[in-house]
Amino acid sequence: MGKRWRGLLPLLAVLMVVLMIAGCSSNNAGNANNSGGTSNAANQAATAEPSATAAAEETAASAKTVYPLTIENYTNNGEGTEWTSKSQTFDQVPQKVVANTQGAAELMIKLGLTDKIVGVAALYGDGDPAVAEEFKKLPVITENYASKELVVGASPDLVLGRADLFADADWGVGTVEGLNGLGIKTYLQNTSVKGATLDSLYKDIEQIGQIFDVQEQAAAFTEELKARAEAIKAKSNGEKTFAYVSDGGNGAIAVYSGNIDTFAGDVLGLLGLKNSFGDITGEISKEQLLATNPDVMLLSDYTGGPDPQATIDTFYADPSLQSLNAIKNKEIHVIDFNQFWGYSYSIFDGAEKLAAELAGN
Repeated sequence: MGKRWRGLLPLLAVLMVVLMIAGCSSNNAGNANNSGGTSNAANQAATAEPSATAAAEETAASAKTVYPLTIENYTNNGEGTEWTSKSQTFDQVPQKVVANTQGAAELMIKLGLTDKIVGVAALYGDGDPAVAEEFKKLPVITENYASKELVVGASPDLVLGRADLFADADWGVGTVEGLNGLGIKTYLQNTSVKGATLDSLYKDIEQIGQIFDVQEQAAAFTEELKARAEAIKAKSNGEKTFAYVSDGGNGAIAVYSGNIDTFAGDVLGLLGLKNSFGDITGEISKEQLLATNPDVMLLSDYTGGPDPQATIDTFYADPSLQSLNAIKNKEIHVIDFNQFWGYSYSIFDGAEKLAAELAGN
């Protein structure tokens, strides 16, 4: 189960210049004897305007990436070990990128980088309709998790995506050290590392913008997402507790702590939802679930997984679960795997849908 869950310069200066010129014109028309003062003000405005223009040009120039560019990212000492800092240096814009998940590829598309993607993997949930046509252009190296062989076979100069898929396993794209040793750069999404928050998504967008020299697009997209976050937060109706659940087989309920998925937890916090088991490591029993009694249960739906509605019906009918608030109040909600475990912007789509459901809309 662990593997799957696994500026622009302000226009104020220019506006002030316009107002000064307008004011001077008015004074000149109404006070012909004060022409000296008007002339001085106009001269000051004329002096200020080139200064504002120069500042705007300087800001635009500073937004361009200067290569080589060094970005602080991550590595580790093997599966299950802590992620530590490791820098990646880019001598130029990467031209051939493998995105190890659907969510990582969608983020690149949003930043206008479709033509840089030579492979995508792990198509485990609903895609973003806004980028669906662009997504169809991408070479799918596998709809499942990609192996290192498949990734290297696409001849990338960068592998980008979910952190825990950078491993030497049949479901892993290879380690950071192994890929770097082949001359392939790596970028692990900040959102996919334990301790991540919503700010980690903004950092990913900023850094990818720098790597590919698309800072303007990145900054605009971040502002759009920040506005959406505020709108979601404004709809919160107080704090409720939640738990991630799944079909444990034969109708049994299984609980996932989600303790490493702090990014999703932070976004869910905008809705007033708090993870009941966010501090738990290891297996969680049904007895623990009953004792903790969360208000809401979240069921992940992924491509190839059990029918979520059948699972919900089974849980609602289970006599042993009837004391749970989430059962009594019919508060089991389906969340899309790609949206919540793609570690990308599409989590906003999932959060907005869930907010509407919690509000009874």
